Amino acid sequence: QVQLVESGGGLVEFGGSLTLSCRGSESIYWIYSVAWYRQTPGNQRELVASIAADGSTNYAESAKGRFTASIDNTENVVASLSMSKLEPEDTAVYLCYAALAPSYYDYSQRHQTHLWGKGTQVTVST
Repeated sequence: QVQLVESGGGLVEFGGSLTLSCRGSESIYWIYSVAWYRQTPGNQRELVASIAADGSTNYAESAKGRFTASIDNTENVVASLSMSKLEPEDTAVYLCYAALAPSYYDYSQRHQTHLWGKGTQVTVST
């Protein structure tokens, strides 16, 4: 079964930028939607941004004007999250959650597979 893996996290200074990628372990035929969540220790996952296949997006208030979500589906890259003007409060593990059709057969049957990645750590220093 296809798996999702996030990458692009790391340590960045206050005001810096990072672009996170959510990559499939194999090629994916269709992506219905992708959501990015973040989680800090002891807290629930927080929805940061989501994007649907038609390009419509939603952002948490804290992310508006700073984060941009996109669906890629090139070279197994499912989606990206570009983050700018990062603040220490953005420090968290970022996870992608995608609704997708791994194959044309799944797409033709309108069968959706929902997958979580394991996350990538983003740390913003002061």
